[in-house]
Amino acid sequence: MKEQLKKWIAVLFLVIPTSFMTACTNQFLVEDMVQEEESEQNPEEGLIVVGVSQVGSESIWRTAHTASIQETLTTENGYYLIFDNARQKQENQIKAIRNFISQDVDYIVLSPITETGWDTVLSEAKDAGIPVILMDRMVDIEDDSLYTAWIGSDFEEEGKNAGYWLEEYLEKKEMTEEDINIVVLQGTEGSTSVIGRTRGFESVAKKNQNWHILEQVDADFTTAKGYEVMQYFLEEYEDIDVVVSQNDDMTFGALEAMEEAGISTGKDGDVIMISFDAVKAALEKVKDGEINVDIECNPLQGQYIDRIIRDMEKGKLEEKMFYTVERVFTPENVGLVIDDRTY
Repeated sequence: MKEQLKKWIAVLFLVIPTSFMTACTNQFLVEDMVQEEESEQNPEEGLIVVGVSQVGSESIWRTAHTASIQETLTTENGYYLIFDNARQKQENQIKAIRNFISQDVDYIVLSPITETGWDTVLSEAKDAGIPVILMDRMVDIEDDSLYTAWIGSDFEEEGKNAGYWLEEYLEKKEMTEEDINIVVLQGTEGSTSVIGRTRGFESVAKKNQNWHILEQVDADFTTAKGYEVMQYFLEEYEDIDVVVSQNDDMTFGALEAMEEAGISTGKDGDVIMISFDAVKAALEKVKDGEINVDIECNPLQGQYIDRIIRDMEKGKLEEKMFYTVERVFTPENVGLVIDDRTY
């Protein structure tokens, strides 16, 4: 009996520590899971929460624009970024904004695909007490209090600069009395950049009676569409003197189409090539003489957004409109910046 009792006691001592360790381990696991869950549920604790709705990723410029935002609105800089790629669809942007509102973000940053159709959702953001910062593009709304600030380019001025450059170039070439036939590759219909660049260039063209804009066609800011539209222009019009392409990606497609057709461009070429954005790959073509001029559109807007939010956090936002600094690049001056271009 004593021997049997000793065996039971020995077993009991083996079981109790194991059970105790299991219980402790389970307790620690539960506590770790709770802490981990709390950490996952509150990743933005102490940070400024910003919801960003980006147009998409249709171009080199847009990729640089997105990178500027993501590299600035970081946790190291005090931000928790919720980023949404709308993939060129306005309905995706409206859905994203409503998601941001439901998540009670501190700020909403929007690059609107087109200018119209924003009154309702921006009113919802205002009712929720969430400031909206517009970047790159503008909105056409009745109540401009629905957005707090805007940062971007003066697109109309960009269009004018393209026109002013063409005036000077034609004068140097002694072509001011000749008929000048122009085709225009436009970007996404209804976007601020298209509206502004078109209006600006047309305002200069109207002053030159010998300039003839044969046609303006939407090429959606993409290389593939630029190629397709340029093929159409070449089939439709026998005599084209100037191509105005409202972004570099479309320009790359247009250049490919013209090269296949045996048409040279740029310095001493058959066609004068005017482009916009000034990404590095395009500036290389300016340097090589394939593109005559590239009107810069600055994508590095993250720092401006950071400044606006910092000012708003301090309650001292003094401006509503912020314009980026931009230049005009030709073969004569492009060498000064091309090596430092990061996009």
